[in-house]
Amino acid sequence: MSWVDAQNFCEILTALTRQRVRLPTEAEWEYSCRAGTQTAYYSGDSEKDLDRVAWYGLNSKNTTHHVGQKEANTFGLFDMHGNAWQWCEDWHRSNDYEMSEFEKLQRPAQGASVDRILRGGCVAGNAKCCQSAVRNWTKSDNAASLIGFRVVVAPISSIR
Repeated sequence: MSWVDAQNFCEILTALTRQRVRLPTEAEWEYSCRAGTQTAYYSGDSEKDLDRVAWYGLNSKNTTHHVGQKEANTFGLFDMHGNAWQWCEDWHRSNDYEMSEFEKLQRPAQGASVDRILRGGCVAGNAKCCQSAVRNWTKSDNAASLIGFRVVVAPISSIR
C-alpha cells in the first residue's frame, strides 16, 4: 500500500462516513503507540517485552499476521509495533516533530512523490526497528507488502 493509496482510501471513507478520516501525524502515531509509557516498546524495554506485543523478525517467520493476536497497549491499540510499517501524514524533513510556520507553507503537494514517514517496524525487521521512537521513510508512491496504515477519525465539522 502506498501513501498515495492510503490518502485515496481516507478521502473515499471521509465521503462515505461523513467523518474526517486521515493518516495520523508522526507525533500522534508515537503518542498512540507509547500510550503513556517511556520505554522502548509500550510493553517494556526488552525483546521479551516486544515478543508479547509484536510480530517481528524473530517470531513472525517473515509473514504478516491478523491484527489483535498480541497484547494491546493501554489505549487498546494492537500491533503498533511490528507486523507492517505504518504510513504517517508527515513528509520526511528532519528529526524534528514540530514544524515552523515557514515549513508548513513549504509542504509538498499531496500527490507529490516525496519521502513520507513510516513508523512501527515490520515482520522482517529486528527488535530495534520496532521501538516506539524509530522512524523510517520512503517515497509516497512506493507500495510494498510490508507497508500499511491506520487512520484517525474526527467529526466532519473539524475540517477546516
